[in-house]
Amino acid sequence: MTTTEPAPVPLSGPRFHTDPTELYRRIRREHGSVAPVVLDGDVPAWLVLGYRELHQVTSDPVLFSRDSELWNQWDAIPADWPLLPMIGRRQPSILYTVGERHRERAGVISAALEGVDPFELKRRAEHFADELIDALCAKGSCDIIAEYATLLPVRVLASIYGFADEQGPALVTAMNDMINGRENALAGQQHLASSMGALLAAKLAEPGDDVASRMLGNTLGFTVEEVAQDLMVMLAAGHQPTADWIGNSLRLMLTDDRFAASLSGGRHSVGEAMNEVLWEDTPTQNVAGRWASRDTQLGGRLIGQGDLVLLGLAAANADPHVRADAGSALTGGNNAHLSFGHGEHRCPFPAQEVAETIARTGIEVLLDRLPDVDLAASEDSLTRRPSPWLRGLTALPVTYTPTPALGAHA
Repeated sequence: MTTTEPAPVPLSGPRFHTDPTELYRRIRREHGSVAPVVLDGDVPAWLVLGYRELHQVTSDPVLFSRDSELWNQWDAIPADWPLLPMIGRRQPSILYTVGERHRERAGVISAALEGVDPFELKRRAEHFADELIDALCAKGSCDIIAEYATLLPVRVLASIYGFADEQGPALVTAMNDMINGRENALAGQQHLASSMGALLAAKLAEPGDDVASRMLGNTLGFTVEEVAQDLMVMLAAGHQPTADWIGNSLRLMLTDDRFAASLSGGRHSVGEAMNEVLWEDTPTQNVAGRWASRDTQLGGRLIGQGDLVLLGLAAANADPHVRADAGSALTGGNNAHLSFGHGEHRCPFPAQEVAETIARTGIEVLLDRLPDVDLAASEDSLTRRPSPWLRGLTALPVTYTPTPALGAHA
């Protein structure tokens, strides 16, 4: 008797913004810890759902390389493929650099971010958070996603990177278009690239106390184009996942009685909710990707040379082999999730600290300013963006007692 292998799973569709947890559970049940999937245009790839298997992939950067030139599908990829901003070719950014050169670039980025004073970072985050809340506090109702969460991270990041404050809104639009990987993706990428080029030209002429100037001033011989690419990666990776971290955490705190204390001023619950989100509702669901440098075995599958391997971070965080109580018990201080990646290509620790400061400050300021904030819709009516890559709400409508604006902030 022979069994038929289930068809590859399309990595698109409404299932990723309704109940991806159940979707990953079903994929794991039908395919195991490594599943065949198809991307837009029926492009084949592998999705790693197992925690141990994902750890294996990210721990071996030679076998599972970040060099996209290895991909065996390039001949079938059209020039207008909407996922090109996420799975790029010949991009001189840190994402696709390997070996010692990657380690040097990661060091430059970490040093530039470590130069950000943590107290100044928090002050700027508080300043922009207060400014955004001033614009909505008198209304008595708002959409936290559109009017707050998607505006705050880029305001802070643009400020510490060296951008002028007024450039933030257009950068938000460009990055959202690029990350969602649909018809406006390439235009979003082009806007981000032109904005970054203009920033670096200005900082070359007149350096400042900012991340861009520190990266341009490194002594390892990176070109301006390489610095531009790395800054674009940092801005995109730092903005949208942090915005979703704020939105997903506030959703949890507004809908789950376990976190109700934070709505009456309990600070400890903010951190607990943020950590719970990284385990159960991580902003970064799936990451593209790694490419097999030779034929190999992974999770009982034969991975061919040049095959694309996608990192299923959300699925791995809920792997029943390592978390039998996933979804039913508080994660507490357990930080063994894979939401920031793993291995030498993981999100740099200084970048994680910046994101956490922005997200936590944003949540705390909102709760301070709008202490009786309450969900203005049923939990079941909340919807997610239709993306298999980043998981975030399309809207989070709330009500609160109208309060006066604070005015100008230091």
